[in-house]
Amino acid sequence: MKGDFHKGQINDLLIMIDVSLSKSFLNPKSVAIIGASADPKKTSSRAQRFLVSHGYKGKIFPVNPNREEIFGLKCYPNLKSINGHIDHIFIAVNGNKIIEAVKDAISKKVRCATILSGGFSEAGSEGNDLEKHVFKIAKKGDLRILGPNSIGLINISDNVILSANAMLELQDLKKGSLGVISHSGSLIGALLAHGHSRGIGFSKLVSVGNESDLSVGEIGKMMVNDSNTETIILFLETLRNSDEVAEMSRMAHAAGKQIICYKLGKSELGKELAKSHTGAIAGNDDAFNAFINYHGIARVEIFETLLEIPNLFKNKKRSKSKRVGIVTTTGGGGAMVVESLSGSDIEIVDPGLSIKKIMQYNNIPFNNNKLVDLTIAGTKPEIVSEVISQMMKNKNSDLVVMVVGSSAKFRPEQAVEPLLKWANYPKPLAVYVAPDAPEALNLLHQNNIACFRTPESCAESVKTFLNTKNPTKPKILKNTFSNISKKLKKNISKNLSEEEALEIFKDIGIQIVNYKVSFNEKQAIEYSSQIGFPLAMKVLSNQIVHKTETGGVVLNIKNLDELKISFQKLSNVFQKLKIKNSEEKFIIQKMEKGISEIILGYRVDELVGPIVVIGSGGILSEIYNDKSIRMAPVDITEAKKMIKEVKSLVAITGYRELPTTDVNIIANAVVNMSKFAFVQEIKEAEINPVIVKKGNEGIIAVDGLITLN
Repeated sequence: MKGDFHKGQINDLLIMIDVSLSKSFLNPKSVAIIGASADPKKTSSRAQRFLVSHGYKGKIFPVNPNREEIFGLKCYPNLKSINGHIDHIFIAVNGNKIIEAVKDAISKKVRCATILSGGFSEAGSEGNDLEKHVFKIAKKGDLRILGPNSIGLINISDNVILSANAMLELQDLKKGSLGVISHSGSLIGALLAHGHSRGIGFSKLVSVGNESDLSVGEIGKMMVNDSNTETIILFLETLRNSDEVAEMSRMAHAAGKQIICYKLGKSELGKELAKSHTGAIAGNDDAFNAFINYHGIARVEIFETLLEIPNLFKNKKRSKSKRVGIVTTTGGGGAMVVESLSGSDIEIVDPGLSIKKIMQYNNIPFNNNKLVDLTIAGTKPEIVSEVISQMMKNKNSDLVVMVVGSSAKFRPEQAVEPLLKWANYPKPLAVYVAPDAPEALNLLHQNNIACFRTPESCAESVKTFLNTKNPTKPKILKNTFSNISKKLKKNISKNLSEEEALEIFKDIGIQIVNYKVSFNEKQAIEYSSQIGFPLAMKVLSNQIVHKTETGGVVLNIKNLDELKISFQKLSNVFQKLKIKNSEEKFIIQKMEKGISEIILGYRVDELVGPIVVIGSGGILSEIYNDKSIRMAPVDITEAKKMIKEVKSLVAITGYRELPTTDVNIIANAVVNMSKFAFVQEIKEAEINPVIVKKGNEGIIAVDGLITLN
């Protein structure tokens, strides 16, 4: 992965790290524990006990005004009474005592503080006020804070166990190369427990809690710069400080390290009641996916995969295709992996003639299946070795899956040991061990071969690896919308009317529908003769965002009688919404027809920033949820990729005998919509629907919405 960056660029990225802060935070030479307890049953006793029991070599200063010594160490009434420098304090007190500790830390020029205590923003308005107050004081004093509500940090590499996680009662913590950053403190313990039972070691694990100061991205950059960390695992509840996470991803890629995340909140898709359909169909989770895809961060949805997938990424060659070869010693086990891969864009490839010859030579039945089933007859080290050798060297596959049956439990030399020599091969090898065989799994893991306990986790890892790309290099596009910014600065309303929005879309180069604005029935009749039937008529007001939901749209008006009835119906909508007569306006448009309808949308997502969306259009766009999303702005190449990802557009881009359209016209519209990222005044913009015409007749925007910041 380092090939995309030269040495100078890597050094430039590393400048983003405050090295002295990193040392004080992750590897402090002196620690004070505020609220230390001599009662081993209390949570507040754990930090001191764990530091000692896990071999911390630095200085420990317990602070408690009610004790003279704790666990054999001199205890101090407060920070000010300690002689000497302190790198990091661990705060296990509540309320105003936290404020006192923070002020004392600033007076002692302490760089870092971990706040174990809860009761802050997660506890309501009073806690939120306390949190703001604490961090205002800390910021002025250049004190960086982990938390609050943080279980602490665990630096296994350097024996700095500054945490209150109960799992640290374990005394034989295994050192490894996995770094972990988690919003959840309990999940830190869960990962430690799962890793302990499987011989998987960690370098550093950090619980960020409320992430009010030191962020996931900042801590991640420290781990990227850590020689003991090769892979970074994120357990996220949300995404804060996305710019820092983006920097972390670029640094990780430059350093040849992979970031893998598990994020909660998928079920909250569209929880934010956005103004536009775009906001609903591009909910927080979809926007998050667009963000991590752009920045080369892998995402998994099975918790166990977090621990099992890292070896699949270690020093492995990335490919543009997604071709997988599968070998198994158990037909059922192999079939389960194939089933778990079905429904994805993964291609199971033919093993090739060489494999068929090996099978025939060893009298193993082979029915020209893509799944190579060695059966019991082929579960021999020489056969397994020969078959895997051919599969790994086969240029027609990008990844190989090996499924091992019962022999993994009692005869690992038959089908497990022959795999070990492929540990450092550029092509990734994934091994699913079907029985409960911890020794075999441990053997594979210790040799840096990705191994899995379940077919689902194996399949998810394969899909994740093949679908994770390197971070996208930011596109440098010219800002051609400065005139739009000037125009919008004069607008005093938060929402533009449809007329105003359509004119903005016209300014960015999108053809708009022929329309007229009328203030009364007489004008409506006059304009209808100019435009020609059939017509569409809508209420026009920047106070009405979703016209359809209010009954403010009438389509396919065929004659004057229908026009008059429609006018009265729309007038009633204004009355129902209590909009003044003087503010009543009606937009009259030509009824446009085409071969398809799409939605084009742009929004500044609260988590990730500017995104652009293309999808199925019309009033059912949210139901179909058929869309493609990218970080904005995009270039023409990326826009064309987006179009290919929208299933409903397959038919108009060359499917059998159906009418087609010029894809370049749609792609240019996506590019232009995405350039709203240059216009700070715009929060959301949407055209729904865009009528797609056949051939080179183009596209026409018939309904527009723009919401300003």
